[in-house]
Amino acid sequence: MVEAFVKSLENQIELKDFKLNSLLEITNAINTNQNVGQLMQLFEFIVHEQLNYDKFLLFNKQDDWDCILRKGFKGRVNDYDIPSELGRFKEITMIESSQSRLLQEFDVIVPVFHKEQALAYFLVKGVEYDGRHYSNELNYMSFIQTLINIIVVAIENKRMAKINVHQERYKRELEIASSMQKMLFPEDLPTNKQMDISAKYKPRHEVGGDYYDFIQLKDDEYVICIADVSGKGVSAAMLMANFQATIRTLFEHQEFDIELLMIELNDKVMRNAKGEKFITFFLAHYEVNSRKLTYVNAGHNYPFITNGKSVEELDQGCIGLGMLDELPFINIGEKILAPNTTIVLYTDGVVELENEKEEFFGSERLVKLVNSYYPLSMDDMNSLIFSKLDEWKGKLDLVDDTAIFSCRFF
Repeated sequence: MVEAFVKSLENQIELKDFKLNSLLEITNAINTNQNVGQLMQLFEFIVHEQLNYDKFLLFNKQDDWDCILRKGFKGRVNDYDIPSELGRFKEITMIESSQSRLLQEFDVIVPVFHKEQALAYFLVKGVEYDGRHYSNELNYMSFIQTLINIIVVAIENKRMAKINVHQERYKRELEIASSMQKMLFPEDLPTNKQMDISAKYKPRHEVGGDYYDFIQLKDDEYVICIADVSGKGVSAAMLMANFQATIRTLFEHQEFDIELLMIELNDKVMRNAKGEKFITFFLAHYEVNSRKLTYVNAGHNYPFITNGKSVEELDQGCIGLGMLDELPFINIGEKILAPNTTIVLYTDGVVELENEKEEFFGSERLVKLVNSYYPLSMDDMNSLIFSKLDEWKGKLDLVDDTAIFSCRFF
């Protein structure tokens, strides 16, 4: 009796020492920021070398279920649907018989849960059962469960840390892109005896896909343009930023020829977007002395000319840029602007803004608004339009970038 008691006590002490040492090794590995592969090597050493198990699998749930450790198993682990194969196990279970080809290979399944969510499943072969009693080795399963819990939480923390780093880097890149994009918009729009020019823009995200510009070519010649890129996100914004820079560069290095300019811009968009995106674009050239407006509308929402009463849309042009390798046609429109004429350019974020009844704000409502408040300055007009857009959408968020570019020629 005494010898049996002493032996039992020695076994308990040995088990406690083993558990303590294993926990210290795992904890130290985590604290020294060892990678997932190193953690798996340490866990494999504990299970294989110290506990003498020769066949086991460890599945871990991150974005999907992956087998992150295997020993002695020769099958294809990727062939198994882990939730359907193992999802019913909520506690350590001896596998006596099973129809599952995967479970037939093992003796015990050790599930690991956190807040009722399965994090991992450990399958092991070599735990004996005589029909009434489990072998003493089953006593280690609860401890293995604890080790796995510690490890998979550490793995998840590492994964979240990487995600956070990536998100911070992405956020910083967005801030840089946003700053660069703002630099490409005109800073000072003229308000003088000849004209009153104003623009207002709200991107849906930090970087947007809308663009407007006002460029002076000579003392009495100006270029007015507005554009919108298909799609959303950083790639769309970067395409538009490149487009903005290209326009400025072309105006600096060549004489203004509206047809040749559109052909070259289409080539640039095709090369940069590779046919995955396109840009709708309105470009107008205004000569102050002759009051002549020459324009091309490349698939953009029709800007409109108004004197506060009659309205005319600027609809001559071509297809959107980047839709085809070559523009099949380019129709150039011309208008002579009467004194005190207003041109309103906008992107589809204005007219396609929905209210809670899923009704569009629409171009007719925009025209009516401009004509109703025609005496306002262009800056006040744009502010009024955006306040009406805010009223229209109510508590809903913007669904697209939104730009208004208003020009009055006295």
